[in-house]
Amino acid sequence: MLILVGLVSSIPLFFLLIFGGPIQQGLIGAMIATIGFIGLVAAIQDLTWDRYIKIREMIVAMPVRPVSYAIGIALAPLLISTPGLVFFVAIALWQGFLPVSSLGWTVAALILCWAATSSIGLIISTYLQKASVYTLNSMSNILGLGLIFMPPVYYPEEFLGSFNWVASVFPTSNAASLIRVYSGQYSLPQEIVLARWLILLGIVFASTIVVSIKTKWRET
Repeated sequence: MLILVGLVSSIPLFFLLIFGGPIQQGLIGAMIATIGFIGLVAAIQDLTWDRYIKIREMIVAMPVRPVSYAIGIALAPLLISTPGLVFFVAIALWQGFLPVSSLGWTVAALILCWAATSSIGLIISTYLQKASVYTLNSMSNILGLGLIFMPPVYYPEEFLGSFNWVASVFPTSNAASLIRVYSGQYSLPQEIVLARWLILLGIVFASTIVVSIKTKWRET
């Protein structure tokens, strides 16, 4: 999984280097890609562990609530991908693309993006209980690539023109835009920045509520 996330996050950087694109855009996109992909992979891990490793049969006998189990499922891939994320952040800091003063806001945006995509992955796992691992794997990969490459994550939202509001709909592009604002690469009015934070928080809150309500132990 770590190799897959690293390849997916790094491939656009090679294209930017070859064609002389703005590498700072690619570094921010790589950060978001690393966080976004692992959130959706959590759904695959949940189903795989449930059906094949049978780890839930052991956990269900313990005093562990379903929500606590879901948080653990989401945290596991985050810890694994931390070295790659730190690598991209370190390069951005070293090259001056990411000022130290914006590091706190960057971490906050990345955490909210991870929480939103992880909740989406767990929702998929909950509603597609009878789907095969291969079906869920394909769906998660397609959805993950869609959330990373279609919205303005690796490219600036200015390219969308009057449709730049689309960037606020997706948690990945919303987080990328906020990081660009605080790193000085993009300018937005303060009320728009506040609205972007509220939208991102709303996505996290709504998806977390759905996970809390729908997540339950599945008897095997």
